[in-house]
Amino acid sequence: MEGIGQLLQTLPAWSARRGRRVVVKLGGSAMEDPAALASTIADIAWLAFAGQRVVVVHGGGKPIDRALAAAGIVPQKLDGRRITDDATLTVVVRVLGTEINGDVVARLNAAGASATGCPALLHGELLDARLGRVGRVTRVDTADLHAGPGIPVLPSLARDAVGNWLNVNADDAATAVAVAWQADELVFLTDTPGVLRDLADPASRIARITPADAAALTAGGIISGGMVPKVEGCLDAVRRGVGQVRILDGRVPHALLLDVLDGAAPGTELSAGKDK
Repeated sequence: MEGIGQLLQTLPAWSARRGRRVVVKLGGSAMEDPAALASTIADIAWLAFAGQRVVVVHGGGKPIDRALAAAGIVPQKLDGRRITDDATLTVVVRVLGTEINGDVVARLNAAGASATGCPALLHGELLDARLGRVGRVTRVDTADLHAGPGIPVLPSLARDAVGNWLNVNADDAATAVAVAWQADELVFLTDTPGVLRDLADPASRIARITPADAAALTAGGIISGGMVPKVEGCLDAVRRGVGQVRILDGRVPHALLLDVLDGAAPGTELSAGKDK
């Protein structure tokens, strides 16, 4: 009976969130660790059961690296983004659009959440000639995000003007979806406790970052590598109307539910408000 009482106490929180638009970006250990992935899938299913409109966007950096290694292709990056030639793109499309997307959809469906793979809702153009077939999102088919019941699951791929694939940074893809859809919340699940002042010290987590903070932290080398586009994307999202943006530690069991119920999940909130 005690468990039932605790569950009933959460009803006001879930009632207040019904109908909210939530974009969840899967990455890092939230996808790689089996226990973390199972926890995350359960959380996403619960959000949908509780009446929230959830869209999942996923990347797959580590599986792509493994697939490239198996194909004898050496991964190359520039400013935290994957350089994508034609051979690399073939691997990326297979891993993201078929293998990972199919697996996430199957797991959500097994949890009773009725998910659908949506690999062609993002449209884009080349980002930088130095990066090869890497794109930035120019349009999101938002009308198709909830054309049917269930949870749309989008890989970080886009089609160019003639229908060819582009490899898109997953953080950028999630941000583009959240902005175009005017989401109430964008959550990045990753494999860190948030943005850290010292990568070796989880206790150095920065709870809140504003644009001025981000500029200073990047100039000082504290925000670097793949965290740079992540933070830039977060701040761009809040500037362009997304209600809340957070980077959460996907290794923490049920991080999404903890964040909703009591804000206990480790992470960093990105804010476009005035600095304190």
